[in-house]
Amino acid sequence: MSKAGALDLASGVGGKIEKKEVLSAVDTYEKYHVSYGGEEAERKANYTDMVNKYYDLVTSFYEYGWGESFHFAHRWKGESLRESIKRHEHFLALNLGLKPGQKVLDVGCGIGGPLREIARFSSTSVTGLNNNEYQITRGKELNRIAGVDKTCNFVKADFMKMPFSDNTFDAVYAVEATCHAPDALGCYKEIYRVLKPGQCFAAYEWCMTDSFDPSNQEHQKIKAAIELGDGLPDIRLTRQCLEALKLAGFEVIWEKDLAEDSPVPWYLPLDKSHFSLTSFRLTALGRFFTRNMVKTLEYVGLAPAGSLRVQMFLEEAAEGLVGGGKKEIFTPMYFFLARKPLSGTQDSIAAEAS
Repeated sequence: MSKAGALDLASGVGGKIEKKEVLSAVDTYEKYHVSYGGEEAERKANYTDMVNKYYDLVTSFYEYGWGESFHFAHRWKGESLRESIKRHEHFLALNLGLKPGQKVLDVGCGIGGPLREIARFSSTSVTGLNNNEYQITRGKELNRIAGVDKTCNFVKADFMKMPFSDNTFDAVYAVEATCHAPDALGCYKEIYRVLKPGQCFAAYEWCMTDSFDPSNQEHQKIKAAIELGDGLPDIRLTRQCLEALKLAGFEVIWEKDLAEDSPVPWYLPLDKSHFSLTSFRLTALGRFFTRNMVKTLEYVGLAPAGSLRVQMFLEEAAEGLVGGGKKEIFTPMYFFLARKPLSGTQDSIAAEAS
């Protein structure tokens, strides 16, 4: 079971950061972003520090509000948020054609919610790659509780420089994680390298859609709010991800923005006009209670100074996500399934040249 209580939330804020250093970490993190005068180039150059600070600061908030799987989902009418999240994860496993005993890589695994669900659903061994020490510590404990600690593990590393040999994994997936990469092509090349020939990579990417207008100030404000609230150096267009996949050497089997035909809008849990008892903590009223609870916990010293500011930039992110969803300029579920050819890209190029 995931952490649920107020004291668990308070004790988790800051992750591996010393509690007395949380406020300065919030200051440093915020200054990376446009709203505080930050530049995209600086965010990309310092993405490891930025993303690590982000997840140290927000993981306990995510777990408190979302549970163990920190992602959105295509959702049917009559389906609960938690049901849709599980189905979203099963959808990945089915598209990858996972089989019992296969060795699978989860790139940017968070605390391992999708990892555990996919491992149990497909009877595979899943390795979670994560560069955040606090999330790995939490993930290992949750793996032990779920009983998958013998078949699933975590590796602390940067997904731009993976510590695996070539052709190691039978399948690779990423759930709303590779959006943190400063360079999609570099990230996809690493995934291509560690994937066995003939096998597949599937992902849900956070992207701006073709409806995004970079000259529109409101669109730019929404994009900046999402980047600040979600630890992103930049948000790529869907077509940029597709191009990067192909340049990395993948054969794209199919790709689609799954948000386009979701019967229930993906952003509904964060929409202030929506109320739900099953996902109460994500609603406007739930966020109001959380905000005041965090304020009180910080005031009495149970939560470190800076905790309320973390809650506030997460709320700003929620507003950006809802705005981006309603205007259809942003999607958290641009899905693709891509295959690494049986013969490597360099071999194919050599053959064509001869």
